[in-house]
Amino acid sequence: MWYLYGAVLIAGIANAIQPGQNSTLARSFSQPLVAGLVVGIGTALTVLVAGLVSRRLAWPTPQELSQVPWWAWGGGILGGGIVTTQLLVARQVGAGVFLGLLVTAGVVTSILLDHFGWVGFEEHPASLWRVLGGLLMVAGVALVALF
Repeated sequence: MWYLYGAVLIAGIANAIQPGQNSTLARSFSQPLVAGLVVGIGTALTVLVAGLVSRRLAWPTPQELSQVPWWAWGGGILGGGIVTTQLLVARQVGAGVFLGLLVTAGVVTSILLDHFGWVGFEEHPASLWRVLGGLLMVAGVALVALF
């Protein structure tokens, strides 16, 4: 399972690099949101190639579609919101603050999602240590933003 952590670390590095790439792309066009379409096409092509190479790409059956909870359909919208924020905000606040806020908000939210078992996660209680870790992240991003 350790290799999965490596994959997540690589995704985290990419998550730090992507806002700079996307905001630079947005600055290069007269209409910055066009960059979002370029990013979306790149994302779709990446998923398509990964699916074809891994042979893990098949259209869902009508039965599978009918079993999807209503809230599960919003992931693409949330992803589009993240990319739009990268395009319009990342450059102004800086890489450290942008990613610090993004990751910290994600960790604090994930503690709540785990605690209550929302959006498909198994329940994992918000222990004192997990809450303290989230608070330390908030303090850390505040220091990055202030200095």
